[in-house]
Amino acid sequence: MEPIVTFQGGVSVLDRADVDTDQIIPKQFLKRVERSGFGEFLFHDWAKDTDWELPVNPILVTGRNFGCGSSREHAPWALEDYGFKAIVAPSFADIFKSNCTKIGLLPIEIGEADVRALMGAERAEVDLKAQEIRWDGTSASFEIDPETKHRLLNGLDDIALTLAQDDAIAAYERDRERAGPVTTAL
Repeated sequence: MEPIVTFQGGVSVLDRADVDTDQIIPKQFLKRVERSGFGEFLFHDWAKDTDWELPVNPILVTGRNFGCGSSREHAPWALEDYGFKAIVAPSFADIFKSNCTKIGLLPIEIGEADVRALMGAERAEVDLKAQEIRWDGTSASFEIDPETKHRLLNGLDDIALTLAQDDAIAAYERDRERAGPVTTAL
């Protein structure tokens, strides 16, 4: 996982609330087991509309309750594969939000008025360390769980967190080794 500290770039806008994971990545595209290749199917049904436009930018700004519906991991995978590094919304579905942070996609919750203002910006800067997003001379602060922030700042996924405990795991395995088979009395 790539560490997230600060980044800046263009803003893409999806001005819709209650976007569920089946809209993000429809079920017929969930046949892959690797995390790559899902971006081309992002918002597949909506992308058929002649007036659809969702430029590839690092920041997606959208409506409340983003990522509701089923808990499929493929939804954050598709958003990341498409090119997004952060999703900004007034609220997220809990499991979707957690799935995002596990792959290094930053979900940022800010107030509705700030979301609306950010939707009018062309560019923005995300500063995870300061927990702030900046655009057009203004900014908004966001909250993030300290442990999640640590993981994202250091690029640590679940496997990296486990490997960081290698000495403790080895000590546990060493201490529980036994000579010969274990038997119990009847």
